Amino acid sequence: MSRRDIGTDDPRVKVRPSKRSRPRTKVRPDWGSKPIGQVIGIDRGRYLVRYQDLDLRAVLARELKKGSVVVGDQVRLTGDLSGRVDTLARIVATEERSSVLRRSLEDAPDQKGEKIIVANAQIMVIVTALADPPPRMGMIDRCLVAAHEAGMQAVLCLTKADLAPAEQFLEAYADFDVTTVVTSVASGPQGLDEIKDLLAGNFSVLVGHSGVGKSTLINALIPEADRSVGVVNHVTGRGRHTSTSSRAFELPSGGWIVD
Repeated sequence: MSRRDIGTDDPRVKVRPSKRSRPRTKVRPDWGSKPIGQVIGIDRGRYLVRYQDLDLRAVLARELKKGSVVVGDQVRLTGDLSGRVDTLARIVATEERSSVLRRSLEDAPDQKGEKIIVANAQIMVIVTALADPPPRMGMIDRCLVAAHEAGMQAVLCLTKADLAPAEQFLEAYADFDVTTVVTSVASGPQGLDEIKDLLAGNFSVLVGHSGVGKSTLINALIPEADRSVGVVNHVTGRGRHTSTSSRAFELPSGGWIVD
């Protein structure tokens, strides 16, 4: 065997033998006995998980890819589960999903990419304004298809009924398998009790363009949510995004709603 080249002929120089790296085992840990929580919020790489009666801050385990955990996921937890300030739990595995809601990615190749945004939801609330901004029938139709594909109940929530009549929409979707609720936070508030009864005890998600009143509806249903609301640009006729993170809020009557 040839002598190892150590870069010098000085016999006084002693070189320690290199440490052999232990090969990584292919046997992965079994997380099946770890406690389960539900993801209720995601914000800049940090996960908010409801575990029993605690809201835990958590991070992903290294073996889980970024984007593999979404709001609504049932997850296995390790780490600090005390819920104390400045502590972190660790999400190590996800449970099988009962439903997924996907949206297309505009920046994906050929615009064919998709991203899962909510898991395990039972109701999709399609929020559209009757005016300011003007309603978009195409968006409603696409959401109805997505709800059917995901096996979710569809609820069409028409907001800002104080600005325009709702008869056209009620007639257009009368033959569809969709529950329609007309609301107006400014007058009454109209329709909120009906929405509360539909959502009670369920895990639901709000979808709709910016400016249609999703955050206003959340604040009316759950005042302590304190979601930021915006105004519609009168030049473009479009709203401005005010919700910058995915979050599920617990309803006073039971159940959750994702904004």
